[in-house]
Amino acid sequence: MRHRVTIEAPVDGVNEFGERVVTWSTVETVYAAVEPVRGREFFAAEQVQSEVSHRVVMRYRAGMTTRMRLLHLGREFHINAIIDVDERHRELQLMCREMLDA
Repeated sequence: MRHRVTIEAPVDGVNEFGERVVTWSTVETVYAAVEPVRGREFFAAEQVQSEVSHRVVMRYRAGMTTRMRLLHLGREFHINAIIDVDERHRELQLMCREMLDA
């Protein structure tokens, strides 16, 4: 676990026009292992985009949800699944998705 990642949680709010706005609040910065798992390119909205899946391994942290995101070296990772390894509350494996504009 040699990578520093920042855990962020969404904060729902309303702007001056009454529109729903989501901002992000830093929860904590932790050490983790960030490992790429697979990648693919696809066409979406007439633009080529890349999707890279990563496995992020970190020490167990209560309260993690799939609504949170991770930041690492200026990259944004959306959490798809959270696995409590062996359900022992020692280690979490986060299956994440990073969207890259080509």
